[in-house]
Amino acid sequence: MSSAFVENANQSWLFIVDSFHLLKTKQEHPMIHRLAVFFAMLFSVATLQADERPNLVFILADDLGWSDTTLHGTTSFYETPNIERLAKRGMCFTNAYTAHPLCSPTRSSIMTGLDPARTGFTSAAGHVSNVILEKQLSKQARSDQKVLTPQSVSRLDTKYITLAETIQDAGYVTGHFGKWHLGKQPHSPREHGFDVDVPKWWGPGPAGSYVAPWRFPDALDFDPRMPAEHIEDRMADEAIEFISANRNKPFFLNYWAFSVHAPFDGKRKLIEKYADKADPNNPQRVPVYGAMVESLDDAVGQLLDTLDRLKLADKTIVVFFSDNGGNMYSRVDGIPPTSNAPLRGGKATIYEGGTRVPCAVIWPGKTQPGSSTDALLSSSDWYPTLLDMMQIDKPLDLHFDGFSQKATLLNQQGPRQSLICFVPNYFPKPETIPSTYIRRGEWKLIRFHGDRENRTDRFELYNLVDDAGESKNVSADHPEMVNNLNQEIEAYLAHTKAVVPVLNPAYDPKSSDHSQQASPPKNRPDANTFLKRRDINKDGFVTLKEYIGNPKNRNVKALTRQFTVKDRNQDQKLSLDEIKQGQ
Repeated sequence: MSSAFVENANQSWLFIVDSFHLLKTKQEHPMIHRLAVFFAMLFSVATLQADERPNLVFILADDLGWSDTTLHGTTSFYETPNIERLAKRGMCFTNAYTAHPLCSPTRSSIMTGLDPARTGFTSAAGHVSNVILEKQLSKQARSDQKVLTPQSVSRLDTKYITLAETIQDAGYVTGHFGKWHLGKQPHSPREHGFDVDVPKWWGPGPAGSYVAPWRFPDALDFDPRMPAEHIEDRMADEAIEFISANRNKPFFLNYWAFSVHAPFDGKRKLIEKYADKADPNNPQRVPVYGAMVESLDDAVGQLLDTLDRLKLADKTIVVFFSDNGGNMYSRVDGIPPTSNAPLRGGKATIYEGGTRVPCAVIWPGKTQPGSSTDALLSSSDWYPTLLDMMQIDKPLDLHFDGFSQKATLLNQQGPRQSLICFVPNYFPKPETIPSTYIRRGEWKLIRFHGDRENRTDRFELYNLVDDAGESKNVSADHPEMVNNLNQEIEAYLAHTKAVVPVLNPAYDPKSSDHSQQASPPKNRPDANTFLKRRDINKDGFVTLKEYIGNPKNRNVKALTRQFTVKDRNQDQKLSLDEIKQGQ
């Protein structure tokens, strides 16, 4: 029994005794006496119940792939002993999926319990300048694109009752630490149910770098406490302070790590460590990425150690999850940062490597330590699941696309027979085209919207038990299965009122053929040369004005869009790393 529990119980008992003592002089008022006893007992029960309520720590990694941890025996390069320690204390999910292969849509699904098809959050748009709150179809598309696609919303609308708001209303102290990527004020964590938000940053990754000096805006007043401070170390320290300050209250710590999203940098000693481990024949061999994974794991370890030290581990639910698969489209020294093998693809793709992620849950006294499940789980399941685990009533008239996984965590039959992922946009870097997939049992059907030559839907069917790497399309061998699963997709799109891609009236097959031909290599300057040429004021960065150069006879709008894409931390200037990543 915790010391806080005993302390609160003693305070309740003293309140009762004091009430009786006071009322000894008021025997002529028996009704008052009875009321005092009633309220004293009510106070005692409420206090004890409050102390017994479980805390919640939700750890969300950024871009951490299914094979980026030691949970599944798929890596010999990365070291994640603390994530493994977390999983051994609870249940590991081998078939955990995000509702989308990009961060903002997945984060929205966690906060709302709703799928991207319903909310319209279908791209990583939480940092863009345009505020879009309603889902809508784009009015035009390039002539080489076969379909018109939805325009993603760019903010988590305050019309939604979020997970944090519901937990906050139940009497919990709530704190968000790290990446948000669902919009800045008035759509920040503070407007969505969090009492605390650190560092109040709305960008897609850490500002400038992981290792200080950072480049957070001055208005945030978030500076390193020491030279070369690592942002994940700092976030862990801030989160630990939050836990310590609220150890005697029920709390919800939302730890959404910056790691392991770009930019790719880390602690020098760790980079050297993984450089020594790198095997040129292993697709997982990027030293800086290994360093970033270890820094994330260290932060997880610090949080677990704190719960142990403060004797809170036995009353704290801990979730570990990732917002999408590992990034395989960026390049670090000419090669992908990581590999999701044996899964196909990665972040921003419709294949397993894009949405299947590491996941583990500790539910003290409920989940069997060291257990594992192959039950299907989606990120939209977290909201109803956590309310059930924490015994918090769902707000009236609130509906979810997700399902409670409480039964799964109790080693019973899971609630899902299938899950569906709606990815209706073109993403050029991994060459993703508008698509929707359904996984039911061992089967996975992918529907590519309007992608045949005659612009009807194209299908790929995979048996994931026999072919986890999605290498053999068996749709031609199982037409009935394709038809049945596609009907389920149709019903889902109608149910969620999804904005489904439609044929592009401006589509030109010749333009498409030309775009798919191999282009002759362009003599582009390397990143260092580009920075040297464009950095007019010699401050080590390239501003939008410097990027555009002489605006005469130049497509300023297109160049501005290019600059915005490259400017990953949205600080209105490009660093050398951002220029390298954008090439």
